[in-house]
Amino acid sequence: MTLEDWGVTTADRAALASMSQPTWHLARVADERRDRWRVLLEHGEALAEPSGRLRHAALSADDLPAVGDVVAVSLRHGEDRVTLHAVLPRRSALRRKQAGRGSGSQLLATNVDVVVIAMALDDDWNPRRLERYLAFAWDSGASPLVVLTKSDLCPEAEERRDEAESLAPGTTVLAVCARDGVGVEAVAQALPPRQTAVVVGSSGVGKSTLLNALLGEQRQVVTPVRERDQRGQHTTTQRSLFVLPGGALLIDTPGMRELGLIANDEALDAAFADLEALAADCRFRDCQHTGEPGCAVAAAIEDGELDPERVDSWRRLEREAAWQRRKADPLARIAEQRRWKQMGQAGKERGAMRRRGLDG
Repeated sequence: MTLEDWGVTTADRAALASMSQPTWHLARVADERRDRWRVLLEHGEALAEPSGRLRHAALSADDLPAVGDVVAVSLRHGEDRVTLHAVLPRRSALRRKQAGRGSGSQLLATNVDVVVIAMALDDDWNPRRLERYLAFAWDSGASPLVVLTKSDLCPEAEERRDEAESLAPGTTVLAVCARDGVGVEAVAQALPPRQTAVVVGSSGVGKSTLLNALLGEQRQVVTPVRERDQRGQHTTTQRSLFVLPGGALLIDTPGMRELGLIANDEALDAAFADLEALAADCRFRDCQHTGEPGCAVAAAIEDGELDPERVDSWRRLEREAAWQRRKADPLARIAEQRRWKQMGQAGKERGAMRRRGLDG
């Protein structure tokens, strides 16, 4: 296979050339093993160890390689290992908030084109969680693809698929039963050659079963959900990159018990594109959709065209993402305080205008 088959681009080659290091070669990170990485090279694969300079220059975990990264390495003659010198610029990065109360983030995968959101149609079905995953996917810089697994266990599979499509406007939604191979070909067709996808979802939704079906062989261990609570079990313990028969690259990830959201405004706008379109028709530019006159969102709820729970989810995710940004960035905290002050002043001015109209 060529480096292009591994997802390396002309921009990566140009970045390496700009480093003026003739003994360095391009490689793609396939998985991480403690402080070493398995990388894919033009002539095969090898374990890569970071150079002392790279290790000491890293200010955070984000400065070290992640699965999906394109890196610059030098060969060690007579050894089956290489030295890792640099991480090339990333086209996209999938991040979530670190577990716990800290403000840090965890880098899950990089240079991905598609985020495959796997959600089971049995007891795992949760529309609000799907909205969260969609915002998470859009924030990475990649495009989401929703795959609803275990369709054989849900009599309302078609209805839930329709609901998922309404929650993910413009996003492809596919229902599959990976164990029996139903719908798997449609997923494979949605993943073009040389593009990189990453599959994410809760534990037990069938990510490993889906990957095995796409690969056409048992590569990942599959275990059943627990009988006592129908909760999934972690079968995938690390992120790994695989090449599918059709030429696409797929990164498998461990199941997530919780998904702490880190998202920018553009990601939330994409995840709630239908609400953003409605909000554009509100009378006031800074409408908060909480009872202001001329609110198009409130009118859609009243007419039965919009689920109020979706609006609540939209607000909740906006607040959560803003809180995370403020927590991580002091300047964002100041900007948010200024925004609330301006909103308060605008509200006072509108109130004064209404009172003058009544007095007149």
